[in-house]
Amino acid sequence: MSDSTPQHTHHAIDYIELYAGNLAENRRFYEQAFGWQFNEYGPDYLGIRRAGGGEVGGMTSTCEVKRGGALVILYSNDIEASAEAVRAAGGEVVKEIFAFPGGRRFHFTDPAGNELAVWTDSGGLSLGDG
Repeated sequence: MSDSTPQHTHHAIDYIELYAGNLAENRRFYEQAFGWQFNEYGPDYLGIRRAGGGEVGGMTSTCEVKRGGALVILYSNDIEASAEAVRAAGGEVVKEIFAFPGGRRFHFTDPAGNELAVWTDSGGLSLGDG
């Protein structure tokens, strides 16, 4: 096994699958907003590529999108730029940037209606605040 081959960790989240009514539109959104790359597996499925090789998730157009399930949270070095990239790519920020102990985050929906969040570990509240 090479060093670039991802390792699987017992009981850790290994793969996330997002639903998309319009797979092409959702692909374009994630490519534009976050620079994601994909592997194509036919007309109804895309694999979300991991930077070091392998995949971290997938996207399918065969399931109905429903908000309110598990929340996938992405990390950002520049949360304001990430929020702007979401808007520019056609997503909707549904919870503006807010501080919490340990950092800041915002929530957004993609064109299919999936709700995700983005967080950063800078500018948050201390445990004695709020």
